[in-house]
Amino acid sequence: MRIKQLLMGVVASVIAVSSYVEIAVADLKFPMLVYRTGAYAPNGIPNADGFVDYYKMINARDGGIGGEKILHPECETGYKTQVGVECYEKNKENAMVFQPMSTGITYQLIPKATADGVTVYSTGYGRTSAANGKVFKWIFNAPVTYWDGASIAVKHIMSKNGNNINGKKIALVYHNSAYGKEPIRTLQELGKKHGFDLMLLPVDHPGQEQKATWLKIRKARPDYVLMWGWGVMNQVAIKSAASIKFPMENFIGIWWSGSENDVLPAGMGANGYKSLTFNAPGTNYQVHKDIKKYVHDKGEASGDGSHFGTVLYNRGLFQAMVQVEAARVAQKIHGTSKITPAMYRDGMEAVKLDAKRLEELGFKDFAPPFANSCENHGGSGLAAVQQWDAKTKSWSLITDYMGSDRAIIDKLIAEDSNKYAAEQKIAARCN
Repeated sequence: MRIKQLLMGVVASVIAVSSYVEIAVADLKFPMLVYRTGAYAPNGIPNADGFVDYYKMINARDGGIGGEKILHPECETGYKTQVGVECYEKNKENAMVFQPMSTGITYQLIPKATADGVTVYSTGYGRTSAANGKVFKWIFNAPVTYWDGASIAVKHIMSKNGNNINGKKIALVYHNSAYGKEPIRTLQELGKKHGFDLMLLPVDHPGQEQKATWLKIRKARPDYVLMWGWGVMNQVAIKSAASIKFPMENFIGIWWSGSENDVLPAGMGANGYKSLTFNAPGTNYQVHKDIKKYVHDKGEASGDGSHFGTVLYNRGLFQAMVQVEAARVAQKIHGTSKITPAMYRDGMEAVKLDAKRLEELGFKDFAPPFANSCENHGGSGLAAVQQWDAKTKSWSLITDYMGSDRAIIDKLIAEDSNKYAAEQKIAARCN
């Protein structure tokens, strides 16, 4: 009797463990590192809402991805690097992909996620040289990088000056962090090539105090100002520029400095401000119709639903869509819906979002097509310029999507990624 009881206990334990394992691998876990509180919440909230609404729509409309429901547990980081790392450690088990939403957190996660075999997708942010898939197997930053952004901003300035900006002065107002410092080397190289002078103006966290910065700008009178800002820093900078009557059409932010939250506080003073973007604003897309039908009309919108169709909400939709598509591709590659984190990485590397596929997913004309590959984790490198109309309170694209100076960008990516490979003793792959 005693032996029989012991055997029954062992069997019960095996069944319990087996059930747990099946649940763990059947659902697809996409942990979310968010910041819905703190100085960066005005920009963090709409982005997170876009992610959540898209995941909810896929679960409701499609029953998940290949029949597997999406789990999207949130972990509040407050945009703090160490807290972001702690959130990663708490949620990494069976995680398909992490979207750090912070360049500082991304830098810290690159070696950790690589060792753990977990995909990091830093959409248009993070370490630019991670675009080199030969070195950074687990890190993706498509569809465009910060170095592309710096080059495209300069290209736009050149287009306004007969392609000659020799002797011009360009100021960079940047968040004094890994994020803000990312474009400096590229701008320095572009300055050498095109003959413009670069003025560097760091702004300390969180960016509410910028009087000294704009006094320097008023005194130096740069021809153009570029901004790598985030959260409240963007609002303060745009209001400060308006207060010294800096010409807004000559003030250009990176794509994280071009949301409604950044310009509305300045009222009419923000009219004409520009930023780069790699996704369109508005709600005139099939994906929005589907979200409204399957999520919002059922009273299940993330947050209060007020960010629907805004720039950063739409960016969250785009980011979530790429992550979901990577899972679909992985399921197809490996012939199973119950993919592992390693299988998911294979899917991300094989993502191909051409115009036809974007339309099928409800994103027709929403963003430029791109494809990942073993060699290229940085996407198409395309971005457009959008401009704010304070009267209509709306953004509109004023240029086509354009590429960067590949001669400079590719050289810098190769130098930085090869240096990292040597330091970390990483053997290049894709040969």
